[in-house]
Amino acid sequence: MKKIVLTGGGTAGHVTPNLALLPSLKERNYEILYIGSYNGIERKLIENAGIEYAGISSGKLRRYFDLKNFSDPFRVLKGCAEARRLIKKYRPDVVFSKGGFVSVPVVLAAKHYKIPTIIHESDMTPGLANKLCIPSAAKICCNFPETLAYLPKDKAVLTGSPIREELLKGDRLTGLNYSGLSASRPIILVIGGSLGSVAVNHAIREILPKLLETYQVIHICGRGNLDEHLIGRNGYVQYEYVDAPLRHLFAAADLVVSRAGANSICEILALQKPNVLIPLSASASRGDQILNARSFEKQGFSMVLEEEQLTENRLLDTIQDTFQNRHKYIASMEKSTLNDAVSVIMDLISSYGET
Repeated sequence: MKKIVLTGGGTAGHVTPNLALLPSLKERNYEILYIGSYNGIERKLIENAGIEYAGISSGKLRRYFDLKNFSDPFRVLKGCAEARRLIKKYRPDVVFSKGGFVSVPVVLAAKHYKIPTIIHESDMTPGLANKLCIPSAAKICCNFPETLAYLPKDKAVLTGSPIREELLKGDRLTGLNYSGLSASRPIILVIGGSLGSVAVNHAIREILPKLLETYQVIHICGRGNLDEHLIGRNGYVQYEYVDAPLRHLFAAADLVVSRAGANSICEILALQKPNVLIPLSASASRGDQILNARSFEKQGFSMVLEEEQLTENRLLDTIQDTFQNRHKYIASMEKSTLNDAVSVIMDLISSYGET
């Protein structure tokens, strides 16, 4: 039986693409081990999926001053030793890394034992963890055509992001029943997210009376961000977080308003939903969401409204313009070649995983 080690952690975005690969890996009879941090978000997600999990020590490599910069290198060294022991014992045919700092010791351990590693970079430009891993990788998968310029030509593969199969199987009627909305008016799905959701949530709620004249709104606003004054408002439903039913809410939506995290926008692309992207500002991130959003805008997939430009009138006008031109955006997304990432990545894995 072929063996694969999956790794990646720190955020859900470093885990969900790995989860998207699981059905195909099982179908091809891979034995799977996931290596993540001791208690990171990845542990619960992977164990809930019924996959064997091994934890290692993990530290963050920062480009700025922090007292943890003095202790984290020792955690990283400990993680490297633990990763080597796990790789030596498990002897996988191939490693697939989704990034995050916990993946660095795993990739380095795989290189030590001459085991090929495939890396996936979600954002436009590689993050620090993946930059450290690129020299040790056999192939580097990416989501955006522009990313190819930042990667070694002999290693780079434009694949798109693996999308969870179940997300593509939503049912509109189930979404309407779940949300309590009707099929009589178009539906906007707003995904504020958890980090940096305040600005999006506030802007949507400010224009809510005008939106509800034409649309219905499903608002996923993040934990602790419900507005009790709006509970029961006709045509408006809000949730802190939605898990399994999210696919049905996507199916019910006619337009999506979202941040511009790489995995999120690749899901929107796969679902071919007209969308308005409000990327996290450069002051609150390394600017990757802005680059992601601009790439989608350039390819004709999205309308982009940067947070610094986020006013009531501009948001309302952008939503209305996008909805009126929705067929243009759908046509562009239908032409995309980045909607079959699972198959492309699985072919890469199989090419290195044959024994």
